[in-house]
Amino acid sequence: MFAKEKYFPVSHYDIIARLNGEYDRLLASGDYHPFTYPFGTLGATVVILYLLLDHRSSPWLRKVRFAAWAFNTVFAIWSIKSFRARNPAAAFGVGLISAWSILWCSMMLVIKDVQSDFSRIERREVHLDSSSYSASPRPAETNGHATGSAHQNGSILHNRSSKVGTTQTSAQRTGTLAWQGYPKAPFLKRLDWVADIFSNFRGMGWNWRINGLPSPPLWVQAQVSNNSDAPPPSEEDEKKTLVSRTGVHRYHDKPSLLKANLYIACRNAVILDILKTLISHDAYFWDGNVSAVPSYLPASLHTSPVAVRSARLLLSLTAVYTALQAVFALGPLFFVGIIGPRYLGVRGEPWMYPDSFGSFTNVLDKGLAGWWGGWWHQSFRYAFEAPATKLIELLDLHPKSPSAKFLSLTIAFVLSGVLHASGSYTQLGRTYPLSGPFFFFVSQIGGISAQLALILLLRQFGVVQRSPKWLQRTANFVYVHVWFYYTAPLLCDDFARGGIWLFEPLPISPLRGLGFGGKGDGLWCWWGDIVWWHRGDRWWNTGFAL
Repeated sequence: MFAKEKYFPVSHYDIIARLNGEYDRLLASGDYHPFTYPFGTLGATVVILYLLLDHRSSPWLRKVRFAAWAFNTVFAIWSIKSFRARNPAAAFGVGLISAWSILWCSMMLVIKDVQSDFSRIERREVHLDSSSYSASPRPAETNGHATGSAHQNGSILHNRSSKVGTTQTSAQRTGTLAWQGYPKAPFLKRLDWVADIFSNFRGMGWNWRINGLPSPPLWVQAQVSNNSDAPPPSEEDEKKTLVSRTGVHRYHDKPSLLKANLYIACRNAVILDILKTLISHDAYFWDGNVSAVPSYLPASLHTSPVAVRSARLLLSLTAVYTALQAVFALGPLFFVGIIGPRYLGVRGEPWMYPDSFGSFTNVLDKGLAGWWGGWWHQSFRYAFEAPATKLIELLDLHPKSPSAKFLSLTIAFVLSGVLHASGSYTQLGRTYPLSGPFFFFVSQIGGISAQLALILLLRQFGVVQRSPKWLQRTANFVYVHVWFYYTAPLLCDDFARGGIWLFEPLPISPLRGLGFGGKGDGLWCWWGDIVWWHRGDRWWNTGFAL
């Protein structure tokens, strides 16, 4: 996008001004348009409007879902090609979210049929009998794996859910919990159901809850199983459901959830301030200049390529992890702490919001596979698994066979590569979507496969069985971090070149206000327009711009 002139920025503000100028130039060319709200959500809006139509009893309307999927797909591809944002995080988000909408809507409309396959935990309406809801989830979907005919199983729950009352919202229901299929009526109840499936990526409270999440509380399980004669669970029994096999923690009451997430949000704000202050002293984080000298390192390490690369990778990882964890903590604080069950019903209860990251022991025990499959956030997991699950079913493979596992692994990382490459493509800096983010995620297939093959070989020679646990964990730790030392620059360098680290997550910075920042830094960080009203030459490019 830029001319290849020699350019030596004095501070990150020079790069920001440069990217702003590039943004203005792209818009002036007429080849690109600003990403504006609400037009940018048109594809998703069409899908939501379609899902509000009950197509279970209409074969032709059921087929229309492919048209809704096609419209969203074309719109998302056009958005990636033609929309740009000035804000660095929004610039990345234009591509990532557009690609994600294709994947998520493909899961809902093509791979699955949400109206027939899915059900969620909801409270019964007190004036209805128990036949209005189901005591068990739909057989077609249990933990993300198909087990029967989606259409036939969907029709069973269609009959059950069609009797649901038409007067009570989710917040007004006070009955026991049960599985709720797609509501036949009224409109607001259906809108609530569709909005939930459209925004609940991990499936907590749904019959497709991803592996790695803790199970619902025992009292919830007892109610949805219609097991009213069972004795109340003991405190010890309930504690067993608080942490999943991957170390994801669930909260049993509102105070513990709010305390934990408020602590995360405040702690991570401090960490982000430290990271942004350090980043302001390293031109690598401004535009990917790997030859720049990171002044935050001791002078004796400036000539050590290993030390410099390791420091930058550690800062990049910490920044991504800290920012994501902070963002994920805001959801529970808002939906449980501010809105709550009074307005959201079950969706406002604390057990619906487990932590987003697992335990790091997954990495120590399972290496690279544990990093991606247990420790790292699993927000995209179901959408990554659904295509592979469907293909394994069509190919008549055993789900636990080596070929099926490798197929699932390959599809998941290819899709992840496409998502992040799309975000790289819509950034304003000099990025390399295919040779950078896409190749990084695809390379993980080889890294995981190689480690699993090595472990299998060592098992055959009895090495693993004779090795103490601390040695196995040390070997996993070393393998993972050596692997990332050589592959992570594919992703991290592209983040830096695209300008992602120029984004200001905090309005104020105490450290930079005290003078620890770079040239031009101060206490207040949100200068310039963050969101503004853009008036374009067409109705569709007029709206709130980022």
